[in-house]
Order: sequence, then structure tokens, then C-alpha cells
Amino acid sequence: MVHELLDGWETRWVKSDWKKDENTAGEWNYTSGKWNGDPNDRGIQTSEDLRFYGISAEFPEFSNKDKTLVFQFSVKHEQKLDCGGGYMKLLSGEVDQKKFGGDTHTVSCLDQISVATAPRNLYSDWDLLPPKTIKDPDAKKPEDWDDNEYIPDPEDKKPEGYDDIPKEIPDPDAKKPEDWDDEEDGEWTPPTIANPEYKGPWKPKKIKNPNYKGKWKAPKIDNPDFKDDPDLYVYPNLKYVGIELWQVKSGTLFDNVLICDDPEYAKKLAEETWGKNKDAERAAFEEAEKKKEEEESKDDPADSDMEQKTALKAKMKYMMSCRDEALISLEMS
Repeated sequence: MVHELLDGWETRWVKSDWKKDENTAGEWNYTSGKWNGDPNDRGIQTSEDLRFYGISAEFPEFSNKDKTLVFQFSVKHEQKLDCGGGYMKLLSGEVDQKKFGGDTHTVSCLDQISVATAPRNLYSDWDLLPPKTIKDPDAKKPEDWDDNEYIPDPEDKKPEGYDDIPKEIPDPDAKKPEDWDDEEDGEWTPPTIANPEYKGPWKPKKIKNPNYKGKWKAPKIDNPDFKDDPDLYVYPNLKYVGIELWQVKSGTLFDNVLICDDPEYAKKLAEETWGKNKDAERAAFEEAEKKKEEEESKDDPADSDMEQKTALKAKMKYMMSCRDEALISLEMS
């Protein structure tokens, strides 16, 4: 089990030289943030806008074979997030920490979330192996296979006189112009309009096909290219955890990085850290927003509903910027 509280972080976390030669490498601060539930509860926070960030920590190398792997952390966004990218990475023992960055090979590349993987399986959306079965490429649809769900009703008959209905008829509302001269202009005929009675060429109505067999599908056969790998989930040499970011606006704070094999312990730790301070942190945030609103309204008389607007704004902003901590179990049969 590895649990990083981030205190004394500079002795364990290595800041990468990634992007330093371009002068776009950002610096980290050790802080509890602009607002917090406990000023002694600190983490590392991005401090410069328009910067890349790369940092990693080493832990005793291990394999997750026959174990559940839990990767959990807390993150707080004190800024309004703009364009950028954020990744938490589990790394193998072959990584040069000073070169850690966007192109570093990762065992697990996660976008600000906590994940657990079980030894039985991986998430079903990932096609890491060829399918066990495939459609038989030699199968052919039988000639007598009827895949027409509906057929014309053989009992339906075309109404008498149906074909005599014209597509267009003279406009009954048209009037001959007063200055129309039949001798000079010829016999006046009204313009035509679409006939509302005209229904187009007659077609018999459709009925369910009693011989319908459904859409034909080729039968499945074993895939000759499939080879099962019971150790597909195994990461044999996990040794580093890394944070790799590109931020237009800085202010993201990380803490309580956890790597273990016990989901229940992870949930318990989340409640003892993030869970213990979340209500106090919410109150601190709302108080900070209230003071900010008061400062902004000193030169502008407040509306009668200012308090309600302030509370609503604070609540919405908190939902976007509060500290999130999640644990998701990914299991595939």
C-alpha cells in the first residue's frame, strides 16, 4: 500500500525537466488553497498559468497479480477550468523521472478519477484481445430465407376510379382579371393547384409477412486467432505515480494519493481525509464568496435579492470547484 499525504513532498516527489528548455514548465506550491476546511491539510497545487506540469514519486515496486488494484486521489479545482489536459499516471520501473512528461509510457493513464481493477478482468470497452468468436466468412444466406418483415396485402384492392383523380385541379378561388380581353388574350383559364384528393400512385397496404424469418446473420465460429491471456490485467513492475498536466489556468490541488489492493480501505481513507473536511471546506468557500461579493458591491448598491443570488452563485461555483474523490470498480466477466 502507498499513501502519499504530500507533506514533505519535495523529498519524495521529483519535478520533471519536461518543457524546461521551452520555458513553459510550471512550478508547484505546497498549500491548503485559497479556502479550506483545515489549514493544516495541504497538498501540491499548480501555480502558473499557461504551463506544463510533470511530477512523479517512487514507491516500492510491486505487481498486482492476483490482486485488486486501487488507484485513488483527491483533487480540488480553485480556478474556473479552461482548455487543458490532466492525467494521473501509474508508471513502470523503467521510467526516468527527470524526463517524465506527456510522452512517458504509462501503465495506467487516468483523467482525474480513481479506479480499481480486479484480477479477473478489465473494463469491457477495451478490445485488448481479438474476439473469441467471429462470423463464419463462408456462411451464405439460404436462397429461401425471407427477410421481408412486411409484404403487400394480397387482399387489398384499388378503389374504382382511383386512377381518374387528377394530380392538379383548377384553382376554385381564381378570378379572371377585369382587363382580360378574350378576343385579344384568348379564352381565360384559371391556374391549377395541387389536388387535395390526389394520393399518388396506388399501392396496396402492407401487412406482416407470415413467412418472415428475421434478419439473417452469419453464424459464429471460434476465432482461430484468439488466444486467451489470463494475466492480461497484470502490471508486473509498478514503481511510480505521476501527475502530468497542461493548464491554461492554474489552481488545481492534489492530495491523498493512494495505491492499494483493498477497495474498502480506500473508501474508509477517503472518508477520513476528504470526507472529514468537505463540509468545513464548503463553508469556507461560501464565506470567501460572500466576502468577495461584499467587496464588489461596495460601490454598487446591492439589489434586494443579492443574498439569494450570492448563495446560488456560490453553490454552483462550488459544485465546479470543490474537492472530488471517487472510487470506481471496473469488472468485466
